[in-house]
Amino acid sequence: MRRISFRLSAALQLLVLFSVPLVAGSAPKVHPPTGAIAYHRDSGSFGYAVNAKDSRSARIAALNQCGHPKCEVVASLSKDCGAVVNGPKRFVASRGATRQEAETRALRLCGEGCSIVGWACPR
Repeated sequence: MRRISFRLSAALQLLVLFSVPLVAGSAPKVHPPTGAIAYHRDSGSFGYAVNAKDSRSARIAALNQCGHPKCEVVASLSKDCGAVVNGPKRFVASRGATRQEAETRALRLCGEGCSIVGWACPR
């Protein structure tokens, strides 16, 4: 009887030992949609990236698309939309749950005489 319980116990330990890593390692990591917006006010250059693998990749892609050597990342996006507006005195970048919300928020913050430069929504 003692011999059977020892074998059963050893078999259960091996089963647990080898099954846990398989279960834990088999689930793929899910990353939220990631994006970025780059802008250079003086030249009007605008670039964006959506659905990048990570934040760094999104920022680099947005800067490359913007094209001007002095472009800056003005918004990093994750599951939300972003918009850039430009006006007589300044530009504003804003985020929102939808394109409309991001644009409305940016226009309100920028003030009178501002217009939409661009937007992006990673999904």
